[in-house]
Amino acid sequence: MSSSRSESKPQDAVNSDASDPLRPSDHVDGDDSITQPRLGLVGWVRWGWRQLTSMRTALVLLLVLAIAAIPGSIFPQRMADPNGVTQWERNNPDLFPVLDALKLFDVYLSPWFSAIYLLLFTSLVGCVIPRIKHHAKALRARPPRTPARLQRLEDFRSVQRDAPDADAAASASIDIATKQLKALGYRVERYDRGRTFSVSAERGYWRETGNLLFHLALVGVLITVGIGGGFAYTGQRVLVEGETFANTLVDYDSMNRGRFVSDDALTPYAMQLDSFDVTYQPFGEPGSGQAGDFSANVTVQDTAGSTTDGAVRVNHPLGVAGDQIYLLGNGYAPTITVRNADGDIVYRNSVPFLPQDNNMTSLGVVKVTDGMPEQLGLIGFFYPTAASGKDGAIASGYGDLINPLLTLDVYSGDLGINDGIPKSVYVLDTTGMTKLAGRTTDVESIELSPGETGDLPNGLGTVTFEDESPAGATDASQSVKRFASLQIHHDASAVWVLVFALLALGGLMLALFVPRRRVWVKASGGDGVVTLEYAGLARGEDPTLAAAVDDLVAGHGRLMDAAGGSTSVAAEPVVEASDQTPAEPTASETPKVD
Repeated sequence: MSSSRSESKPQDAVNSDASDPLRPSDHVDGDDSITQPRLGLVGWVRWGWRQLTSMRTALVLLLVLAIAAIPGSIFPQRMADPNGVTQWERNNPDLFPVLDALKLFDVYLSPWFSAIYLLLFTSLVGCVIPRIKHHAKALRARPPRTPARLQRLEDFRSVQRDAPDADAAASASIDIATKQLKALGYRVERYDRGRTFSVSAERGYWRETGNLLFHLALVGVLITVGIGGGFAYTGQRVLVEGETFANTLVDYDSMNRGRFVSDDALTPYAMQLDSFDVTYQPFGEPGSGQAGDFSANVTVQDTAGSTTDGAVRVNHPLGVAGDQIYLLGNGYAPTITVRNADGDIVYRNSVPFLPQDNNMTSLGVVKVTDGMPEQLGLIGFFYPTAASGKDGAIASGYGDLINPLLTLDVYSGDLGINDGIPKSVYVLDTTGMTKLAGRTTDVESIELSPGETGDLPNGLGTVTFEDESPAGATDASQSVKRFASLQIHHDASAVWVLVFALLALGGLMLALFVPRRRVWVKASGGDGVVTLEYAGLARGEDPTLAAAVDDLVAGHGRLMDAAGGSTSVAAEPVVEASDQTPAEPTASETPKVD
C-alpha cells in the first residue's frame, strides 16, 4: 500500500522524503482529499460557548469593562451631575449631540456598556461552575502515588541512616514523616510496596479555592450592582440659605431612580439649609483667594417632629434615614425683586448664580412670566469682589463678599415656556426675544450693589438687588445669600458590594501567595542501612520549594533522632514551621547526601 502511494508522488518529492533523516522510511503523507466534517449549527454554538466561557475571554471582558467605564469619569453623567451636563452642552453646542447619541453622558445606562456587563457575567458564570466541580472532585481525591524514580525531580534529596533492623526502621521513618507532614498542613496518603515504604503529600488547595472565591466574588459584585441598581435612586436639589427641602419626588430638581423604586419608596423627612460656611485664603498669603473648607449646615426633621443638626462637607456625606447626602457645589444666590410700572411686585426670588471661575464670577438667569406687557428675561453676572480691568471690563478679584456687584442685561418677548418643552432655569433662550439693555444695544447694562434699585428700559418698571445683611451690619459679608447643590443618594446594595469586594481581595491574596506543591518521602531498607529519599514538585512557580524540601529533610532527621530508632513513635512529634531556617546539624547527625 505504501509503495503504491509513493509511486503516485512526483519523483523529486520521493527523493526529498528519502533524504530527510527525521522522516521514517515508511512515512506516508496525508491525503489532501480528507476534509474535516462540518460543525453545523450545534457545533458552532458549542464552539462559541467554549470561547465565551474561557478564562482568557473573562479577563479580556473585565479589561474591556474597565476601559468602557473611563468615559464615565471624563464626561459628567446625567444621573450624578445633571448641572455639569447642562454646562457641558452650553460650552460645546456642536459636539454635544454627537457624544449624547453615543450615550457618553449616560455611560452606565448605555446599551453597549450593558452588553459588556452581561457578557462578562455570562463568561464568569460559565467559567467558574465547571472549575468548582473539578475542584470539589480534586479535594476528594487521594494524593497521587509516589513516583518510582524520585531522583528525576529537580528538588530531590537522599539520606542514608544506619539501622540494625532496616525494614522496621524504614517503616517507622515513614510513620514519623506522615505525622510531620500532617502537622505541616499536608494531605497525606501512605503507599507501601514490599520493602519500600513511602508517603505522598500535597498542599495548596487553598490557592485554587482563593481563585474560585475571587471569581465568585466578582459575580457577586455584578449581581449586586445589577439588582441593587434597580432599588437605588439619586436626586439633586439646589438649596438656598433658609430654604427647606422635603424628601418627596416633586421636591427634587432632578431624579434618577431604579426601575423598582416606587413613588412612595422615599423615606419622608425635611431638611433646611441654615447656613453655608466657606473660608478663603486671605490676601498676601500663598494661594490667596482659594476656597478652603466648605460646610453646609442643615437641620433635619423626621415625621415625628424631632430635629437633628448636621453638616454636609466635601468628601464627608451626611447620612439621613438611609440616604447619603453629598455636597456637589455652591455659589451665590442674589435676591432679586422685579416690579412693574405700577409698582407691583411681579417677581421676587433668591436666584442661584452658577460660578464661572475660581473667583466666583457667576452667571444667572431671571425669567418674569407674568405681570408685564411682555415676558421678561434677565441675564445677570454677579461679582463678589468687583474690580475693573485694564480694558474697563468688570471682573471678580476675590471669591468672598467684599464689593458685590450685579449686572443685568434685559430681554423681552417669548420665553418659550408655553410650548410644553422643558426649559432649564439656568439658560435663557433669546431666539424669540428682543434685547433692551446691555452690550450691542444703546442702553447700558443695569449695575446694582446690594440694596440698590435700577430702572428697567422703556418704563417697564424697576429691579432691586436686595440686601440680606442683618440689621446693624457694617460690611457686605452677609449681604448675599449662598446656595448649596446637594445630591441625595440611596443604595442599600453598597454594603454588599463592599463585602464582595473584600472577598475578592481575600481570594486574590490566597491565589497569589499560597503555594501549590507536592512532596514525597520514600524509605527502603537493606543491609543495615535505611535509604531515605525526599522530593518536591510545585505547580507553577514556587521559589521556596527547595528550602521547604531542605526543612523537611532536617526536621525529619531530628524527629527520627528523638525517636531513638524505635519502630514506633509514642508521642506526637514537634515540627518546626517550614518557613524557618533549620538549625545547623551536629557532626553526629550530619546526613550522608548523594
